[in-house]
Amino acid sequence: MVTTTAIADLCIFLLTWNVGTHSPRNLSLTSLLALNGTTNCPGNQLPDIYVIGLQEVSTKQVLNIFKDDPWVLEIASHLEDHEYFKVDSKQLQGILITMFTKHKHITHMKNIETEATRTGLGGLWGNKGAVSIRLSLYGTGAVFVCSHLAAHDDKLKERIEDYHQIVDNHKYQASGYRRIFDHDFVFWFGDLNFRLSGDSSAWDVRTAAEGMRYDELLKQDQLNLLRETGNAFSLLEEQAPNFAPTFKFIEGTNDYDLKRRPAWCDRILHRVQRNIYPAVTLSATQLSYQSNMEYTLSDHKPVSATFNYKVDTANQTDEELHEMTHAGASTPGTPNLFNAQLEQW
Repeated sequence: MVTTTAIADLCIFLLTWNVGTHSPRNLSLTSLLALNGTTNCPGNQLPDIYVIGLQEVSTKQVLNIFKDDPWVLEIASHLEDHEYFKVDSKQLQGILITMFTKHKHITHMKNIETEATRTGLGGLWGNKGAVSIRLSLYGTGAVFVCSHLAAHDDKLKERIEDYHQIVDNHKYQASGYRRIFDHDFVFWFGDLNFRLSGDSSAWDVRTAAEGMRYDELLKQDQLNLLRETGNAFSLLEEQAPNFAPTFKFIEGTNDYDLKRRPAWCDRILHRVQRNIYPAVTLSATQLSYQSNMEYTLSDHKPVSATFNYKVDTANQTDEELHEMTHAGASTPGTPNLFNAQLEQW
């Protein structure tokens, strides 16, 4: 029997939130980032890596390529006391993704790239689309995609088109990992904007949600139906949400705004190519999937998930695995080794 060793055994925390153009000023993110002792990581330890995707970030201020968005700075101000460092960020108008890591993992991160794809208004403005961060993480190819797809009940066709446009247009430089689904690990999250099919009224959906009849409602969920038919997101898997629909709420409350039917717009999906390499086993065991009702800033609730990202090999280091998986890749990227400072805005 071949003995294997875990060269990577990480807890990764993913978060998506449509912040509705609001500022993070005076907002505590302690609970949101599981810094209050509520982490779902093994041993209740803090995550090794945070990847956070936001939608509808305010673009009123002039975008400055030399400064991080206030949301990134606010996240950094919460994480820096716990010795996290920013790896990278990417913003496309109101869509933002940022990654933070514990210092000990920095030397195991290489070939870091970001990408963006516009889909809204014919791709001219970027109010809809996706941003991503890809990297060699302990020798494996990992990509994190944050997207904001077309809104409204009747725009299902547009959401499908957005998905395929992102898949087709997202391209990277790393050899062997030119596209999203070339990667060994794919994490795709955001305000995907999928609604419920059928003609149930907003009141009927609210009643079912209040009765925690989630299974009944999820049978009408557009994303689930699309994945079953293979029209979109069929290469990804999702743990069934065991929380109430995350949209649409009256801001400042936990009450649904019945101008829209409640729906699970905010989702986190993933994919792992488990046995793609000889004598190497990859896994991403999902440890949690939840919304956070404490936050009432916007008409969406934030949604988070934690994953145990594991790489088991037989007598192989992550450097050797990197050479095998990223042979011929361009010069490795270097993380931004600093704690982003909170600035005035």
